[in-house]
Amino acid sequence: FAILTGTASLAIVAAYPFMKRITWWPQVVLGLAFSWGALMGFAVILGTLGPAAFALYAGSIAWVIGYDTIYAHQDREDDALIGVKSTALLFGESTQTMLTLFYALAVLLIGASIRLSAGGWLAWAGLLAFAAHLVWQIRAIRIGDPALCLRLFKSNRDAGLLLFAGLVADAVLRANG
Repeated sequence: FAILTGTASLAIVAAYPFMKRITWWPQVVLGLAFSWGALMGFAVILGTLGPAAFALYAGSIAWVIGYDTIYAHQDREDDALIGVKSTALLFGESTQTMLTLFYALAVLLIGASIRLSAGGWLAWAGLLAFAAHLVWQIRAIRIGDPALCLRLFKSNRDAGLLLFAGLVADAVLRANG
């Protein structure tokens, strides 16, 4: 099952490089590809994909759309000149509002996955820290400042580590408790 699940991702991975020429939403396809690991984890460990897996996958996609939009703001002028599309160009001055929407969706869907997986308080603490980090990004973004956009994009490593630490700590506590 896990091998078939992994193989199913190949079409999305192959399609992604062409999406900037086709759609204003290449970040969605990037999210579909990058977030496939959420499905793979469930496929490998549980041998099945249920609502918790799909909630985590969808939440991760929303997060990728947000952070890659921030990244795309670094070179939006070059993108516009050469004719490639992105959510940075699509959202423009509405980026902060759209980040709020996608990051809120990410937190809600990842929270649904935690709930469906009967996660404990440490998982919720990790999600809260993750959410706080995303709020900081939304408040800090200045789309006309490429250096800041790069810094905020890179800070998503820390956001992911906060969430991951909470999930791992919760799993360890539940396994030993």
